[in-house]
Parts: sequence; C-alpha cells; structure tokens
Amino acid sequence: MSALLTGGEALVAALEAHGVSVVFGIPGTHNLPVYAALAKSGIRHVSPRHEQGAGFAADGWARASGRPGVCITTTGPAVLNAATAAAQAYSDSVPLLLISPGLPLRHPGRGNGYLHEVKDQRAALNAVTGYSHRVTSVPEIPLAVTQAFAAMAAGRPRPVHLDIPLDLLDERAAAQVSGPVPVPRAVPGETEAAAAARALAAARRPVIVAGGGAAAAHAELRELAELVMAPVVTTANGKGTLPDDHPLAVGAGLHHPAVRRLVADSDVVLAVGTELAPSDLWAGPLDIAGTLIRVDVDAASVVTNALPDIAIVADATLALGAICARLPAGTVSTGTASTGTVSASTVSAGTVSAGTVPAGTADGCGSARAAAARTELAADARAEGAKYLGLTAALDRALGRDGILAGDSTKACYFGALSNLPAYHPRSLLYPTGLGTLGYGLPAAIGAKLARPDVPVIALHGDGGLMFTVAELITAAELGLPLPVVVVDNGGYGEIRDEMAGRGDPVHAVDLRTPDFPLLARSLSCHGKRATGPAELAGLLVQALAADRPTLIHLPEEAAG
Repeated sequence: MSALLTGGEALVAALEAHGVSVVFGIPGTHNLPVYAALAKSGIRHVSPRHEQGAGFAADGWARASGRPGVCITTTGPAVLNAATAAAQAYSDSVPLLLISPGLPLRHPGRGNGYLHEVKDQRAALNAVTGYSHRVTSVPEIPLAVTQAFAAMAAGRPRPVHLDIPLDLLDERAAAQVSGPVPVPRAVPGETEAAAAARALAAARRPVIVAGGGAAAAHAELRELAELVMAPVVTTANGKGTLPDDHPLAVGAGLHHPAVRRLVADSDVVLAVGTELAPSDLWAGPLDIAGTLIRVDVDAASVVTNALPDIAIVADATLALGAICARLPAGTVSTGTASTGTVSASTVSAGTVSAGTVPAGTADGCGSARAAAARTELAADARAEGAKYLGLTAALDRALGRDGILAGDSTKACYFGALSNLPAYHPRSLLYPTGLGTLGYGLPAAIGAKLARPDVPVIALHGDGGLMFTVAELITAAELGLPLPVVVVDNGGYGEIRDEMAGRGDPVHAVDLRTPDFPLLARSLSCHGKRATGPAELAGLLVQALAADRPTLIHLPEEAAG
C-alpha cells in the first residue's frame, strides 16, 4: 500500500524495509530531511568525522556482516569525499550503498553556482561504483532502493550510488515501500560442473586457489578439498576460508614462491572467486601448466587474467556443491589416496598430519603435499615479514580463533599479517587489496566491531596511513568501542621509501614527523599507550580488548620483530 511521504521519509522507510539497522554518515544542509526521518526511525546512525571514514566504516560493516553497508552524505564535496571508499568497495567486490542528495531536479544543466554544485555528480560516482542512479520523483525513491539491494545481491557485489535531487527530499507524494525482492543465485551448468568433477577426480596433484568470492562457500570448499585431497591457498580477501590449522591449508598470499611452485606442479588448478589479479600476485601471472577450472559469479572475471579450460559462471556455493555431488561416491581423487588409507573424514577430523600420511601414489598424498607447501610458504612469509613476527604473534594471541583484523595498506599488514597471522574463519582479515587505499583500517574496524560486537576486532596501521583517518578515533570513543589500534611507526611512507631506494632514485618526500600518538589518542578521548616490544604489546592488547574505549598502541617498527 502507498502512503503520503516526503522523499526523506520514503528513503528511510525503504532502508528499514530492507533490514538496514545501522547507517554511517554526516548531516549537511542538503540532506536534513533524511536526518529528520532517521531520527524517528529504528535505524542507528553513526557519525564519523569525515565522509571517507563513513564509507570505510560501511565497507567494514559489510565485510564483517556479509550484508550491505550504508553510507549517507550530503552533496558535492561530501559525496566526493566518500568516492574513495566507494572505489575501494568496487575493487574488492563489497556491497556498499552510498546515498547523497543531488542538485535540484530542474537545476540548470550547465550550472549556476549553487552551493556544493558539481559539474556532474552522478557521472563522477558512476565512474567508481557499479552504477549511479538519479531518481526523478518521490515514488521512485523506494523503488531505487529495492533495485540497489537487488543489484548488490545478484552476481558480483558492487557498490551502488543513489543520487536524490535535494528538492525531492522535502516534497511529499504517495509512495509505495516494499521489502527486498528474492534474487535467485546463479546455478552452474550441468556440463561444466560434470567436466570439473571429472577433471578433479582424475587429478593426481590438484590445488585450490580461493579468493574473497569463496567466503560464503567455505563449507562447500572444505568438503571439496577433503574429497579430492587438494591443498588450498588463498588470496588476502580469501584468507581464513579454510582454517589455517586444517591439514590441507597452505596459507594466504599468492605472491610467494612456494605458491608459484605448488601451482606450477599441479595438474588441475581450481580457482574459486578470485580474479587472479596483479594486486594479489605482485610478480606476474601464475604458471598454470595443468587444467584450469575457474568458478566465478562474474562472467567477465572468469576469463580475465587467465583463460580457463573449464569455466563455471555461478554462485560459488552452488558450483562447489554441484562438483562435490558429481564426484565418485566414497572415494578421494585417484592421485591422492588410491590405497584407500586416507579418507576425507580423517582430514576433516584433523587427525591427518604430514608425518603420518602414507603416499597414495608416486605423487604422494594431498595432505602431505599441502604440508610441504605450507612449510615452504611459512619460510617465505617469515623471511618477508621478519620485522613483524613479534607483532603477528601478539595479534594472534589477542584475536584468538574468532577475531577480526582490519588492516591498512601498510608493510606491517601485507608483509606481516597477510601470511604470518593465522586465520580460522572467512572475513577475518579486512584489507584494501585492489585499490590499496591508505586510512582504511581504523574506520573499517569501527564498522566491523559494530557488525560483530561479540568478537575481538583490532585495527593495524602504519604511522603514515593512520593520519589519513585519525579523526575517527573520537568516533570510536563516542561509541565506547574496546578497539585496539596498533600503529607501527617507521617514520613515514616506508614502502615508498624502499621503492625509491630500490630504483636508485633520490629518497625524498617520504620521511614524516611522528606525532606523539599516545597523546593524540588521549586528546581524542581514547587511551594512548606505547609498546617497546612484542611482549609488552601482547599485554596491552589484552587490556585494550577489555577497555571502556579505544586504545591506540604506538609500536616502533624496530620493536615489532
């Protein structure tokens, strides 16, 4: 049934109808009717100090909860501030709904100097989102919300921007608000699923590469890995899809030489929910000599970066389930346990270890192969992240099996935590992989903690990146979040410093004055501490997770090892 609503009321009613419980945003002159409706709704509003922080917090909410995050800004500079967060969500396939007013419905096409006027706000946001849509009437507002949620649920998740002319927000009209429409998941083709099952059943040395698109399919991925005894490696966004203490888990980080050797030695490679992107590989494409099977919900991505021999364009959960159902009953792949001495159930129970698994063939058992690759990857990771091993050990103890680390694009994360910090569940590492933006960690951690208040959440930053969004410390303080924020200080932009030196270029413009971070934190209503080494850091993390507000912990890089 329709009701007489303002545009602001229609928007908020539509968000409530789609189950939105939290929005992140900042009020402004042009979105006040939205805030008037929010104040009377059951939606919780969180006020970050910058629109980019609001967007990153909504992204963190979405990643941690598995549901779309919502960010509300005002016009012009505000929504452009949030554009970086939208672009980050686009690159990492995060469902993020960004809502802003636009200039009035009948605003002159070439402008007239209106407050917050942008030449073409919708086009600017359309360039960094799945799509940007400008509504033209109050009744269209709830429809546009429904369409946005449907788009984010269908296929590959991408952010959506809704541009609502500001004069419509106060205009009153009959509008019909409805809940979400059912969106069927993409079903795998019978021919392709059967072909993948045959290839995996015949494989002597299979391997699975799992990306962020496999997160919701973690149970099916584990079942398939155990059935064919395939080692599993993951991307940054796929980290934890198979628990790191599972006998078939190799670890995270596709760039390691150990992963390259494992993939090159495999006769079947199953890539699930990953672009096999340069931002994950770092040093060029993998050498895939065997049969490549790719499972992806995005028809374009399934052929990008590596052409598959078997392409399955489908929901990962349904695709992996279909492959499992078509494998020979009661057996594991012929190349991994032909003697019948190893079963999927023993792997699942965690009773198989590298030292006790008999070889099924000349190529050896899959769990022994995984153990060997895991040892090699661990050596690569420890060498690469030697400066941060004490840090990652302290984080591991504090996070336990259920925790979430929100990492920034910092050396302590991509050299340290990515491959050296164990993970036991999907979405346990929130990391800005594709766009690689700075300032992501702290606001993403705020969003994650609000989405998952029952688990430990820690933010990990470098000193340079933290300053991009340091104002969000007071946002976390207002929320009373027991959020540790670890700042590993190398006196500036350490990675760029190293790259300049590596090129033989003059090293300049990368050394930054270090603020008194603990004092800065205390001025923003947080606790501020210094750690002189991993042991002290471990104790401070325990205290911070039980505190009444966030705790910034300053750790010099030389003390992180």
